[in-house]
Amino acid sequence: MATCQLCGKKPTFGNNVSFSKRHTRRMWRPNIQKTTLTLDGGVSVQVKLCTQCLRTVSKTR
Repeated sequence: MATCQLCGKKPTFGNNVSFSKRHTRRMWRPNIQKTTLTLDGGVSVQVKLCTQCLRTVSKTR
């Protein structure tokens, strides 16, 4: 399953509810992106991050 390596966000589960109130199972997947981060020592690491963590990391640099 797609999991963010920084915050640990995973898919969540619930129900689709139609107009007639039928419940069918569904899944909400996080938006996981593979990106390369450069650490303090100049080492580049490839990680899988959700877009919220990606925005936060770029903001704190």
